[in-house]
Amino acid sequence: MTEPAAHPSTVPALVYAALSTAIVSSLGMLLVPTISREMDVSVSAAQWMLTLNLLVGAIATPVMGRLSDGPHKKRLLLSALSIILLGSVIAAAAPNFTVFLIGRALQGLSYGIVPVTIALARRYVAADKVRFSISSLSVTVSTGIGIGYPLTGIIAGLFDFRFAFWFAALFVVTAIVVVFRVVPAGPDDRALRLPFDYNGAGLLGLGLGALLLGVSEGPNWGWSSPWTVGAFIVAAGVLVAWVRAELRMRHPLVNLRVLRNGDVLLANGTAVGLGAAMYIGLSISSLIAQAPGSTGYGIALPVFWAGFVMFPLSVGSFGANRLVRRVARRIRLATLLPIGAGVMAAAALLLWIAHFELGQILIGMLVLGVGMGTSYAAMPALIARSVATEELGSSVSFNQVLRTVGSSFGTAASGAVLAGNMAPDLHPTGAGITATLAIGAVVCLVVFSALLFHTLQARSRRAA
Repeated sequence: MTEPAAHPSTVPALVYAALSTAIVSSLGMLLVPTISREMDVSVSAAQWMLTLNLLVGAIATPVMGRLSDGPHKKRLLLSALSIILLGSVIAAAAPNFTVFLIGRALQGLSYGIVPVTIALARRYVAADKVRFSISSLSVTVSTGIGIGYPLTGIIAGLFDFRFAFWFAALFVVTAIVVVFRVVPAGPDDRALRLPFDYNGAGLLGLGLGALLLGVSEGPNWGWSSPWTVGAFIVAAGVLVAWVRAELRMRHPLVNLRVLRNGDVLLANGTAVGLGAAMYIGLSISSLIAQAPGSTGYGIALPVFWAGFVMFPLSVGSFGANRLVRRVARRIRLATLLPIGAGVMAAAALLLWIAHFELGQILIGMLVLGVGMGTSYAAMPALIARSVATEELGSSVSFNQVLRTVGSSFGTAASGAVLAGNMAPDLHPTGAGITATLAIGAVVCLVVFSALLFHTLQARSRRAA
């Protein structure tokens, strides 16, 4: 059979498709107060637009990652984009909050887009450009968030939240057209035809769902409530059963044996810690931007301008990715990872110490973007270098799941601290804001210290 020819614009097309994840993600955190007001639900109820989207994403990502190791990569990407489009239309036209949540659930498939695009790049991009292509795709979300948030703020500020969801639908339509026209068609003849691990998918989905449900709703239910404790017990039991089942399977959903590789384990451990720290920085910066000046820390920006606070994040992430592409031939990927974590730690410390003026927040977001761009470019490239091609999709998707889990823990930590430090006007106190940013800084420092220790230890072994 004739080998499908790769279009010269394959990588830009895949990057454009991956941007749909960032566009859909930007419809969450910034719009919670608006959804609460417009749909006449409490703020805690409106938070379900984030929780449900995250739960579906955590389940869909490993499934899509494993399917992307199969022969029908392009069909999988187009199908996922079509479902995300349907979810965007439902959310935009929803007559009530229940229907709106259905749309947000369907949009959760956006979390699985990046692993599929990386698998496509690994398959169709020239060997000498694969590493840089994977690095570009892996930072697309963090770069795109800095663009998506300002767009969401502008649209919601000028019109209403429904126009923001219609914009997302329009963007996904263009992504479908680009993928259909540019990405090579036909099945991947090199891919192995393996049976799908339905048992592993079910166990992982149930386990992650229970874990993320407990983490996301713990601040609302109470950490000692039967619902929260029960969710964690179910999650622990099911995930233990999943690990045992995967280790026995010949063709598991996620090949946990690759975690024996030091680079893969390093990338996955980093994903959890930096995912938590990243979300704390983003969410608290967004909160500070919109909080009234009477709080003592708020900048009192309207939603129209609040999204622009994230724009430096995009600039920093994009610039770091370009820099990584230039220095990757001279610096080992395992060394770039602690460098990125160190820059993120510097950003987290900066935000912790100085977050009372708009300029301070913007500088913090810029430095955070540089660290994210460096770290997120190195993680998937480390994995791609260390696993077989037929395992790439599931391995990268598992890394993506761990980022999501880390973000959920960041959500829980910030929510718990802020809930315990509320002022009479129902805004978090300045002490609560500072304490939450301190947690993010400590997490970054712990991750950076662990990575630095690993790097020095590896150099000592090579020198011996």
